[in-house]
Amino acid sequence: MSTIPTRFDGGLFEAAKSSGAVNSRSAAQQLAHWARIGREFEAAPGVSHRAVEAVLAGDGSYDALAEREQALVRAAWDEGIGADIAALDLTAELGDAWVVGDAAGNAVVESAAGAATDPEA
Repeated sequence: MSTIPTRFDGGLFEAAKSSGAVNSRSAAQQLAHWARIGREFEAAPGVSHRAVEAVLAGDGSYDALAEREQALVRAAWDEGIGADIAALDLTAELGDAWVVGDAAGNAVVESAAGAATDPEA
């Protein structure tokens, strides 16, 4: 299979990096994966593209969609959330340090330098 250099929006590329890391894919592999999903979506029989687009635009009911259409909406939502997370600048939003919960539910102070500290210390 041959490849062709392509330019992508920076936000989309960052979302692909984030999502790809979760799925053990490079950003390029994630973008190719999304492209294949889009190709299949457009070619899928029995999928109402208008209904999916209406839900994504906030003008339709998710619950009224068929299972395959709901899966497409969830994939689009996941992509959008990934792009939003990649675009976050917590230092600009929260200052030099902020508190987050770790996997065990403990409070941890995060900083712009990336160092985590115990907030009780």
